[in-house]
Amino acid sequence: MSNIETVVIVGAGQAGASAILELRANKYEGKIILIGDEVHLPYERPPLSKDVILKPSETKIEILSEEKLAELGVQTIRGFAVKKIDADAHQVTLSDGSTIAYDKLLLATGGAARRLPNFDALGKHVYTLRNLEDSQALVPVLQAGRRIILIGGGVIGLELASSARFKECDVTVIEMGPMVMGRSSPRVLSEFLLAQQQLAGVDVRLSTSIADCKLDGEEIVVTLGDGEELRADAVVYGIGIVPNAQLAIDAGLDVDFAIKVNENCQTSHPDIYAAGDVATQLRECGNHRRVETWENANLQAGVFARHVMNVEHPAVNPAWFWTDQLNINYQFVGDMAASEWIVRGEINPELRQESSFVLFGVTDGIIVGGITVNAAKEMRHLKKLISKNAAFEADKYLDLSQDLRKLVK
Repeated sequence: MSNIETVVIVGAGQAGASAILELRANKYEGKIILIGDEVHLPYERPPLSKDVILKPSETKIEILSEEKLAELGVQTIRGFAVKKIDADAHQVTLSDGSTIAYDKLLLATGGAARRLPNFDALGKHVYTLRNLEDSQALVPVLQAGRRIILIGGGVIGLELASSARFKECDVTVIEMGPMVMGRSSPRVLSEFLLAQQQLAGVDVRLSTSIADCKLDGEEIVVTLGDGEELRADAVVYGIGIVPNAQLAIDAGLDVDFAIKVNENCQTSHPDIYAAGDVATQLRECGNHRRVETWENANLQAGVFARHVMNVEHPAVNPAWFWTDQLNINYQFVGDMAASEWIVRGEINPELRQESSFVLFGVTDGIIVGGITVNAAKEMRHLKKLISKNAAFEADKYLDLSQDLRKLVK
């Protein structure tokens, strides 16, 4: 599409970096301008709660180097935020007052940590985790013997609990809900996740509210809903994100909680797209849904690039994500709200890192979801079964003498 001279990408994260690679892979020869409010080049976010804390000097998280960006012919603007979109004039205004024109605009601005103002008001010893500086700030905090309270028992909370225990911290997790990772895993796996944290020495408080918090010298005192007081050297909270959608709101785009996009990742303005955590996309079911995963950022960036280049989209794969906790790898695919979950293998929490099993999520006799625990090689087979709407056949899929690969045709 030779009439597209300039693509501007706002947001130098996973979706923004993937969009660059996809555009060039699909023979886009025009100008690409990448704008990021961080000073860093695009980097991977999943290691922030793990290797960046545990092995900071050894961990490389850069997605695109200066050399690679130059090779791809990308102009980068770092450390400046976009303050305004003029959709009619097809231009953006930066925080320094300069303007940049575009033919197509991608908003890949991600999300910000949902705030707990009462904790923020304490002014010190309180942390969140969304970017590289946040992760680096936790390195000297998570030290042996330190008392750490983590608020939120989701993926980030449990990954941070794992990292803190590896560094021999005294760790307490406070979760308001009745399950850990309750938004993203079925109960049978949540119970296994909980058991692993407890066996590692993490004090997990479920269905627990917080009534108050205060500073007492260099300690933080957290008062629970039942009146119990917990004392800590630091508090880290992770209770979800708020999409960075204000630019879109100010530009008059269609926004609910996030920026609403169609199946092509177009917003309500056809020349403005959105991808990643900031976008809620129209799905085949007819509803808009937002997905906070590394893979979704890549997939939506690809949809954007191919639509710009008028290239057909490949078939959509079932949603997939992973988490590493306490040296155990968990991978998830498809619908985590399946009506029943059936185990291939044996769930034995006492085995710890030696645990290995597969969960089939089944609804109306059809395999709609899957989970692998230390069985990553089986994930590709689960993806195929879900894509095919395969019927669950217990005699085949639960027989450990059968190679799952050979059962998937």
